[in-house]
Amino acid sequence: MKIWYVGAYGIVSTTAMVGGVLIERNELTRTGLVSELPHFEGIGRYAPLKFEFGGHEIRKAENAYDATFQHWEANRHFEGHLLEKVRDELEKIRAQTGTAINCGSGVQALGELETLESENLTLSQIVERLDQDLRKFSDGDTVMINSASTEPLLNYSQQYHGSLDGFEKMIEDDVREHASASILYAYVALKNGIPYGNFTPSAGSSIPALKELAIEKKVPHAGNDGKTGETLVKTTLAPMFAYRNLRVLGWMSYNILGDLDGLVLSHSENRESKVISKDRVLEKVYGYSPFSITQIEYFPSLVDNKTAFDFIHFEGFLGTKMKFYFIWDAIDAIVAAPLTIDIARFLLFAKKKGEHGVIKELGFFFKSPMDTDNVNTHSQFEELVRWFEETM
Repeated sequence: MKIWYVGAYGIVSTTAMVGGVLIERNELTRTGLVSELPHFEGIGRYAPLKFEFGGHEIRKAENAYDATFQHWEANRHFEGHLLEKVRDELEKIRAQTGTAINCGSGVQALGELETLESENLTLSQIVERLDQDLRKFSDGDTVMINSASTEPLLNYSQQYHGSLDGFEKMIEDDVREHASASILYAYVALKNGIPYGNFTPSAGSSIPALKELAIEKKVPHAGNDGKTGETLVKTTLAPMFAYRNLRVLGWMSYNILGDLDGLVLSHSENRESKVISKDRVLEKVYGYSPFSITQIEYFPSLVDNKTAFDFIHFEGFLGTKMKFYFIWDAIDAIVAAPLTIDIARFLLFAKKKGEHGVIKELGFFFKSPMDTDNVNTHSQFEELVRWFEETM
């Protein structure tokens, strides 16, 4: 299968590439891949663990090996000999120039960028370039995964985002204030019949216009915002209080992280959509909104190590108030990378089985799953298994 990453030189994408090559060679265990659980036996017939990688990128690097080595030098997030084993394969992967339109000051702070809009292209020309790149790479086994940096909230317009005609009019008339990189990438993927998975909290394919396009082209898509760390624990733990009829009075989440993700999220306009994505899960679990504090702070020396401190204040029998604390501490790329492969595999499986539109059963992988309010990790997993068995 072919995976086209938006943000191809990011730490999540490059870590997935390293693992994908090693797995294909049978030189790595499949630990971390949900799709390799016994529940999903047979998925390999539709989405084998054989990979070709490509993508779009706005940061400069010679190739995927060069980008991966930069991340590895800063993080040492896996054994160095593994990177050298796949050097030849990664050096052949060269990302195409992407777009960062309306991606916010956080993305601009990443340093010297190479973007399509810097060439003074119109929206139509940007879309055409993205389309050409994708067409050269893709075949019937291609999936696009958006693993780029978080964008600011979309400047939503019913006129331009509410219908496919309006969306294409936005592109034709070069209405840039209502465009964003993630929706342009999603448009190009879906228009070409390529399944799209949005691993970010950016808008991606979630707007009505692109949901309409996915139905018209009979393409599966899913998102938003990969559920990899603190929110995974939160949506696994939160149902426990509901099951025991304990009332959660307040939930504080304090997240610190470094690396480029942390740098981008240190800018308030980019951080806003991430905070919203994290915050809404409690209301969806409980049906009410406990007092909530969600903070995300840039802590440069952590690099890709993400640490979260959570405090839960809850009420039990006889009105007695009690407390629960937990700490999550993990290397973000290590927990996130295999999930991007999982999502790609399940989307390709869905396409080959004739499924299209939002695949809400893939909500198990996301903080803000589309077209469902279920964020309970336990029931989400059951839904995923049931959907797979019924579709198979």
